Amino acid sequence: MPIRTRAAVLVATVLAVVATGTAGASAATGPRSESFAAAFATSLIAPELDTPGANDPTCRPSAAHPRPVVLVHGTWENRYDNWASLAPRLKDAGYCVFALNYGDDAKSLAGLVPAMKGTGDIRDSARELGAYVDRVRAWTGATQVDLVGHSQGGIVARQYLRFAGGATPADPSRNAVRRVVTIGATNHGTTLSGIATLGRQLGLLGAAEPLLGTAALQQTTDAPFIAELNAGGDTEPGIDYTAIATKYDEVTTPYRSTFLTAGPGATVRNVTIQDGCAIDLSDHLSMTYGPRIARLVTNALDPSTARTVPCLPKAPVL
Repeated sequence: MPIRTRAAVLVATVLAVVATGTAGASAATGPRSESFAAAFATSLIAPELDTPGANDPTCRPSAAHPRPVVLVHGTWENRYDNWASLAPRLKDAGYCVFALNYGDDAKSLAGLVPAMKGTGDIRDSARELGAYVDRVRAWTGATQVDLVGHSQGGIVARQYLRFAGGATPADPSRNAVRRVVTIGATNHGTTLSGIATLGRQLGLLGAAEPLLGTAALQQTTDAPFIAELNAGGDTEPGIDYTAIATKYDEVTTPYRSTFLTAGPGATVRNVTIQDGCAIDLSDHLSMTYGPRIARLVTNALDPSTARTVPCLPKAPVL
């Protein structure tokens, strides 16, 4: 599609959202999108848009898919712009899907932008996730959920499991979570393509917190938060993990730092999007969009019915 045509579609979408009264209305559902850039622009106008295909409290899990899927967005993202493609695809596949906004923090400049969530302390965000999972379990009657987290969302999920009640290592049958899928997660921190490393060496990261938010600084490679999160290993007993990476990740760097190592009682599968598909050039922001990531996620959620993963050309956002 020509650039002018894409721009016209984007403007029309945003105007339609505003015209129907969805801007600022937390109950309004945004349009399905296959472009992070378009979804991000829409969320700037309507920052509390709900996620297409998600958040139906009357949804009851099927025998085929007995656990609801909870989607956890990344830093400076929100439930709409992160999941406007994947959520409806999971819904179409028969899952009950839920997505939250978390981590609002007006202490930073980034946090003052209503569409940019996930800026607050990750410890607090993990507790927010725990409360939300409890609500999803109450709505659906499910004893367990599956979590899918992008970027910071992956470590919010892991923080919840380890320190906020999501897992019970002494009795894994009591875990609130069965499977975890992380997508470009900062599981072992990030150098941010070297910027964070340089900033640490120059002593500038502390000064950056009022601009970027607490969560951004907690995700650097040598941050105390990352050391604490991983001190007991990467996993919790009774949980199956899938960590999905892209070679072209400019945010979680080096990209292999997203991979996990299985500890006792857990399983891990590490996947790179480009494995068997060199024409997929997904970067950090575009990797949650499209049929390939959707199939990787559904295969991770239900390995017993895994299907062939499509290989299609994919461009990065940046």
